[in-house]
Formats: sequence, C-alpha cells, structure tokens
Amino acid sequence: MATAHANTATDHGTDAAAYYVPHGSRWPVFASVALFVTMAGLASWLNEASWGRATFFVGLAGLLAILFKWFGDVIRESLAGHYNKQVDTSFRMGMVWFIFSEVMFFAAFFGALFYARQFALPWLNGEGDGMATHSLLWSNFAGGWPSNGPGAVGGAYQTIPAWGLPLLNTLILLTSGVTVTIAHHALKEGKRGALLLFLGLTVLLGGLFLFFQAEEYIHAYRELNLTLGSGIYGSTFFMLTGFHGAHVTLGTIMLAVMWLRCLRGHFSRDDHFAFEAVAWYWHFVDVVWLGLFLFVYVL
Repeated sequence: MATAHANTATDHGTDAAAYYVPHGSRWPVFASVALFVTMAGLASWLNEASWGRATFFVGLAGLLAILFKWFGDVIRESLAGHYNKQVDTSFRMGMVWFIFSEVMFFAAFFGALFYARQFALPWLNGEGDGMATHSLLWSNFAGGWPSNGPGAVGGAYQTIPAWGLPLLNTLILLTSGVTVTIAHHALKEGKRGALLLFLGLTVLLGGLFLFFQAEEYIHAYRELNLTLGSGIYGSTFFMLTGFHGAHVTLGTIMLAVMWLRCLRGHFSRDDHFAFEAVAWYWHFVDVVWLGLFLFVYVL
C-alpha cells in the first residue's frame, strides 16, 4: 500500500510519488452551518412560521457563496498541479460513494411511496393484515391510489397527467444525457468546438427542465389544488419531484462551471476528472427521473 503523506507545494509542482494532503479548510464547518440554517428555514416556512422564508433564503445564499469559494480552492489546487494519480483515484472513490449516498437518499422517499401504495392504503381498505385498522378506525373508507387518505387531507385535487409536461421533461433529460456524453467524447478527442457546443446544450436543457417543472408546480397549486398538503399523495409527489428538481439545479450549476472551465482550457484529454464527476452525477439524475416518471406519473 502506498504511503500517503503531505506534500509541500513548490514552484516545480508536486512529486509524482507524493499524495497531496490539503491544508485545513474552514469551508466544511461553514457549509454545515449554512445548510442547517437553510433546512431550518425551509421546515419553518412549510410550517408557516413568519421568519421561515427569509431564513431559508439567507441560508441558501450563504451556502451558495461558501460552495463558490470552496470549489474555487479546489480548482486552484488542481491548476497548481497538486493532484496526481493517487489523488485522482481517491476522487473517483469519493464520487462513487457520494452517488451511492444519493441513491439511498432517494430510496427512502421511493420506499415511503411504495409503503403507502402497497401496504398502508390496502390496510385502510381492510385487506390482509389491515382488517382491524379498517373496521376499528375507518370502516367507511374505500379508496385507491392516488389518495389523500380517509381524512381527505388538503381537500379534493387532480393529478398531473403523465403525457404532458412530465413526458416532455423526460425527453429533455434523456436528450441532455446524450449531449453530455457527446461533450465528454469531444473532450477526450480534443474537439474543443464540439465540447463547448454540446456541453452548452446540456446546460440549456437542464435549465429548460427546471422551467417546465416550475410551470408544472404553478399549475398544480393554482388550478389542480395539488399541494404539499394534499395528504400522502401530495407529500410524496412534491418530496420526490422537488428533491429531484433540487438535484437538477445543482447539476446544472456544476455543468455551467464545467463549461466555463472548458472555455478557459482547464482540462486535457487525459486529465479531466472534474468533468467526468459532473457527467456521472448528471446521468444519476437522469436515471432517478426515469423512476419518478414511471412510479409517480404513469403508474
């Protein structure tokens, strides 16, 4: 096993056998505080606290500023030549584990959706092990999915048809997966023009997806009475699609940063893991959306 040790940067670059250990950074602590403020503000906003909305946006602005500075430090270290093959391997392993943690994150919400549909709702209807639940608590309830429960939480609502904006957004994301792959191949082949063109198209497609999702949410709230408070259906619908939209937003920002870095010539054919990491993340976002389209909108 190679021995990892700190390397002091010199004017002549980094020893190929050394493993660069970055200096102590204050950004993780600051980012944790900003993320806590953001989520506390969001939770308070959803519970209609007067200060929740302002707190959410203050935390979000702080988090974006911290990420900007943090990524800037990493970019400067990369351009200074501090990263070698060992560091590249660590980055790849870290990105794999990060995406795995994201898979588990969405698995929890998909699990909530499946539990409500396959277990809780049939029990409320008196099926299987839920006979007591039905007879003792909700003997007059009979309903299928989508449902806002026996209490009709949130009132009557309509669902969003799968073959409108959701289908369009599916096509947009699938197309963006193709364009980012073409951009990656262009980078490896040294085709700068094609790289910038197709990576730019990917950024535009990500922005277009977010625009149509915002349109869908506005339509749901204003005309369909489908809200986050529409019982279990509204909760799972907005939690799944909303968190996915947050990931698309982050991915689009990262793709835009990659476009700027490509424009400035930061990557070579053989040294461009930052680009690859963002491409991996974008493909993960695509796959999650396919699951959402199938299990949330179609079925």
